[in-house]
Formats: sequence, structure tokens, C-alpha cells
Amino acid sequence: MKKHKLIIIAKIVIGAPLLIFALGFITMYLWNWLVPTLFNGPAINLWQTFGIVLLSKILFGGFKGKGGCCCGGGNPRQAWKEHMKAKWDNLSTEERSNLRSKFFNKCNFNSDESSESAK
Repeated sequence: MKKHKLIIIAKIVIGAPLLIFALGFITMYLWNWLVPTLFNGPAINLWQTFGIVLLSKILFGGFKGKGGCCCGGGNPRQAWKEHMKAKWDNLSTEERSNLRSKFFNKCNFNSDESSESAK
């Protein structure tokens, strides 16, 4: 069992830096291939590439972790749907019918016609 854990740790210790440098070289190559030709920009070295990638991550991606939700991970759209379903389930039948009528009146629908078309 210890040998298996040691192999996993060795893969992480060796693989993570290799992956980071490979992505850095790919980014540097693409930058140096496109930017000087298209925009008359400067060619950059590997360390500048890491800086640009880090800066773009800070400015555009953030460090939210997997899932992109800042409060506990997961899918924010799915969390919103679950939240709204819980709110809907807590409404009484009278509150539900009032909410439906407000929605259909606001959207210029007749609630009787829409319930019939749904059937």
C-alpha cells in the first residue's frame, strides 16, 4: 500500500511541474508566433509567459476552484434552481395561484388559456 502511495506522490511531484512548463511553452510559442506578426508586439520568454498567464487568471478567471461557484462549489445554476424549487414548495396553493396570475398578467397571457394549452 505504501508503494502505491509513493508512486502517486512521485507522479504528482514530477507531473505537475512538467504540465505547468508544457503549458507555459505552448502559450509562449503561440504568443511568439501570433502577436509579433499580427500586432507588432514583443516576443516574450518563459517567465513572462507565466506572468501573463497568472495575470489573466487573476483578472478573468479568479481562483474560485472547481465549479466556478464562490460559495461551496458546484453548479450555481443548479443551486439557484433548487433554491427556487424550495421556495415554490413552501408556498400555499393560494400564494401559488396569485403568483401564477401575476406572472401571466404581466406577460400578457391569459392564465386559463395557458393552462389549457399545457394540457
